[in-house]
Amino acid sequence: MQRIDHPLLSPSLGSFKTLSSFHFGQPGSGTKIYIQASLHAEELPGMLVAHHLRAALEAADAQGLISGEVVLVPVANPIGLAQRLDHKPMGRFELDTSENFNRHYPDLASAVAPVVMNGLTDDAQANVNLVRQAMRDHLQAWTPNTELQSLRKTLLLLAHDADYVLDLHCDCEGVLHFYTEEPCWPQMAELAYYLRSRTILLARNSGNRPFDECLSSAWWQLSEKLQAAGSTAPLPQGCCSTTIELRGELDVSHAWAQQDAQAIAYWLQTLGVWACNEAPEVPEPLCQATPLAGSESLYARAPGVVVFAVEPGQLLAKGDLVAEVIDPIEGRVERVVAGVDGLFYARIRDRYITAGGELGKIAGAQAFRSGELLGA
Repeated sequence: MQRIDHPLLSPSLGSFKTLSSFHFGQPGSGTKIYIQASLHAEELPGMLVAHHLRAALEAADAQGLISGEVVLVPVANPIGLAQRLDHKPMGRFELDTSENFNRHYPDLASAVAPVVMNGLTDDAQANVNLVRQAMRDHLQAWTPNTELQSLRKTLLLLAHDADYVLDLHCDCEGVLHFYTEEPCWPQMAELAYYLRSRTILLARNSGNRPFDECLSSAWWQLSEKLQAAGSTAPLPQGCCSTTIELRGELDVSHAWAQQDAQAIAYWLQTLGVWACNEAPEVPEPLCQATPLAGSESLYARAPGVVVFAVEPGQLLAKGDLVAEVIDPIEGRVERVVAGVDGLFYARIRDRYITAGGELGKIAGAQAFRSGELLGA
């Protein structure tokens, strides 16, 4: 195991932050897996999963059981982790720019297309290597001028050549759910099943370029550009990525974290990255994948105290009561009901809502939304 500390650009005199990565196996020797936790820095379950996974990876690496390379970043956002306001963590948006730490990553397909277009051949693996080198060159030439940009560059340099990328997040309150792009789904299915995911949400492009999609979408978007230009050069999906929502913000326990770390370890063994006597059997899925465009977000029309009528993980039918929003001044009660059939997979943690605020989400089977599919 090797630890590397990456200094970020200092935003102020006399201070700087460091991103730490842990490397297992041998670079360039096989499949590369990149795993990071808590890019939204107040979402802590992933950090604890990383803690348990790191210990297991260290032991396996010491025994020579890691084939290929695993890169683990247990604290992906030291900037957001240090942000607190009125004793409350503020790790989703950078306070200086108000930008979401998990949005606005670069368009790598457009960046490398002019560089690789004329260099691709009939050799699919050589094409993958060429694209990865072009990505690396582009990222290394990027000169960040803010601490946030330096964080984004550092994370992408660690992950850009990975075959698989796992971004560990959590919701406010919820069951374990799994986001991935449609071209990645067949390759990521076993991981979702090992994790016992209750909801699997697929999109071809959810919008605003979150970290995981920045890396995976570059490949299918570049492939589309090649086809549009009349090229027949083969270009596989060189990176498959996922955002894994590890239940809710308060679901920080050794029991959950050990279970999730073990699930990831089983998946690594199934891939052949982690040698074992016999790969564990893949569990039967707990749900079918549904389109992210079929996920309904429920909103309050008026402010008030929120009283939920259902718990995350419950199956709902259209018209079922999800929550009441109570105005104790006027004595009004707003009933918020399900607009689709599906699983209620996430909800807010606070129990007071302002007008227009989001209350929760239901995974419906039929797509009905378009445009930007992710929240703020």
